[in-house]
Amino acid sequence: MQPFHLFSTVIWGSVLFAALVSISAGADDKPAPKAERFTYRVYGLFAPDRESDLKEAFKGIPEVKLVAVSFKDAEITVEFVAATAFPGAKPAQLVERLDQKLRSETRSTFAVGPQLTIARDKLKEVVIPVVGLDCKACSLAAYEIVARLEGVAQATASFKDGKVTALIDPTKTEQSKLEEALRKRGVQLVKPAAK
Repeated sequence: MQPFHLFSTVIWGSVLFAALVSISAGADDKPAPKAERFTYRVYGLFAPDRESDLKEAFKGIPEVKLVAVSFKDAEITVEFVAATAFPGAKPAQLVERLDQKLRSETRSTFAVGPQLTIARDKLKEVVIPVVGLDCKACSLAAYEIVARLEGVAQATASFKDGKVTALIDPTKTEQSKLEEALRKRGVQLVKPAAK
């Protein structure tokens, strides 16, 4: 074979090989999965200053991006690629898996669950004056007592303001049940003024 033909055969062989590699690589390439947004109810957001604690906690869950926090609605909006963040999870399991990660990251001071199923205009606000909530841990404890009760859609507790506030479904609970639960756990309620 003459040197020119050998050179041209090698060049064309290299070009053909590069083209085949490029085509086969392109055939296997799938577009990267797109992140989806989800809005969930958040527990543990008992005071506005807890938003910064929640944001800090999500830094420990890098596969989930915290997009927004709504203290007013006790909700978060997050963004993630389900297959990457929670491999093997079915769509119905995503909130449970995120809850597990958030609880683990925060020693269970935050949790997530599905959004409310009752319209906010059907809820009644209840305010219970309390004393002795002199620290963040005390406020968290009072909050957890109320927030976990059947019929409570959302709650806050403030040692600064001296009150526990809850949005309740009046068809499922009432203020006296919340007050009783707080008293049973040692939270001191402010006695009504004598008339």
